[in-house]
Amino acid sequence: MSYIFPPQVLSIIPIHSSQAVFPVHRIYCVGKNYAAHAREMGSDPTTEIPCFFLKPADAIVTNGVMPYPSATSNLHYEGELVIALGKGGSNISEQNALEHVFGYAMGLDMTRRDLQTQAGRNGQPWDTGKAFDHSAPISTIYPHSLVGHITSGSIKLWVNGQLKQDSDISDLIWDGPRMISELSKLFTLQAGDLIFTGTPAGVGPVLAGDQLELKIAGLGVLTVKIV
Repeated sequence: MSYIFPPQVLSIIPIHSSQAVFPVHRIYCVGKNYAAHAREMGSDPTTEIPCFFLKPADAIVTNGVMPYPSATSNLHYEGELVIALGKGGSNISEQNALEHVFGYAMGLDMTRRDLQTQAGRNGQPWDTGKAFDHSAPISTIYPHSLVGHITSGSIKLWVNGQLKQDSDISDLIWDGPRMISELSKLFTLQAGDLIFTGTPAGVGPVLAGDQLELKIAGLGVLTVKIV
């Protein structure tokens, strides 16, 4: 057997304090998972449950530099805790969900907000607004053996040194075990899957030349330059 063209190399993420790397299988994202952010986007968290969408695995950015994307004039940041799975499965119970977690990282769910908003108004999927090239900058992954399972702690994001997002992981509507369990009812999860867990209130636009800094307690700082 031969390939008609060279197969694409896997997206990989460095692992903190290790020479090993994390191969990415899929990127799942959770929307409307902080009540304050749901309200700022015009949703009612008391009547609308969180939702799922996907980004392609090759949207990962690990070098701290993100090109400003095409076809938008309203690029938004969304700082998030990311769960990295080391074990897959389907119909996973909340009680057993943490057994599937390899570790945690910080990520940016970058969003072409104008395209996402237009798609929503037309009843269309969010793909053009969410699943574009370089739309998932991410930090090194911290194994849970080093940092524990992250259920609380501050999550903050700065743009050019100005604090824009300031919340706590404990404010998630669906916590980690609930997200994993709900996803596993819809998909067969695999080792290498990432779950971007949702963003707090305070999202907003960035321009080429801006610098983003995301800090989650216990995970250091993710710095990303928009170019």
